[in-house]
Amino acid sequence: MKKRWYDYLWIASALYLILGFFNILFAWLGLLCFFLPLIISIATGSKAYCNRYCGRGQLFGLLGGRFGLSRRHDVPRWMKSKGFRYGFLLFFLVMFGQMLWNTALVFSGARDLREAVTLLWTFRLPWHWAYHGGAAPWVAQFAFGFYSVMLTSTVLGLGTMVLFKPRSWCVYCPMGTMTQLICRAKYRPEKVGK
Repeated sequence: MKKRWYDYLWIASALYLILGFFNILFAWLGLLCFFLPLIISIATGSKAYCNRYCGRGQLFGLLGGRFGLSRRHDVPRWMKSKGFRYGFLLFFLVMFGQMLWNTALVFSGARDLREAVTLLWTFRLPWHWAYHGGAAPWVAQFAFGFYSVMLTSTVLGLGTMVLFKPRSWCVYCPMGTMTQLICRAKYRPEKVGK
């Protein structure tokens, strides 16, 4: 099967994580992964981003499939359930809101910039080497927070990739759940893929 340009978007996902490790301001690029799926689902009524353009899903497919890092077990039924997927989306949105709140506090001067990445919403990792100044503190705070979200979701995706099938993250990915909700709201259910 002939490869197309979008079959190499896994490189962008890997590059994003690497660049953010060295300069946290690159974390702002992650907003593309946040807005593009929503825009595509609103414009086309499909999950084309998830099925074709998601570099993270491609990266998990490559690592788990071609490199054999996956046990290739079926995803448990509870993980596929609406309750789990919507619950995880809600949790994700609360954490995203908390990140925006922390950014607003730094913007208002109520809190100082925290040069740390929070992994799995719990473990604060010092990340001071990745910020070299030159940006407003709130800009850097947003970058630290957004990189935390992206790194955490990558770690969760890698974990489920190893335990189950390579693209198991896609089953409960918050962006995939949101795009599916958009497609169902805008178009008839028979047009929307799982």
